[in-house]
Amino acid sequence: MNPVTFLKNVSKEMKKVSWPTGKELYRYTIVTVLTVVFAAIFFGLVDLGISEILNLFF
Repeated sequence: MNPVTFLKNVSKEMKKVSWPTGKELYRYTIVTVLTVVFAAIFFGLVDLGISEILNLFF
């Protein structure tokens, strides 16, 4: 497939995409950021706990 045909097909497909509204985008962004923060805190605490347990033995 040549580049021009590819770009035409990409353009057609992009027109079919259902884009979120501004309000939906805001909500999805907040949910994503909170999920990442929660996961980072959770795994940080798990890592800290495992480190402390290992320090008791070594």
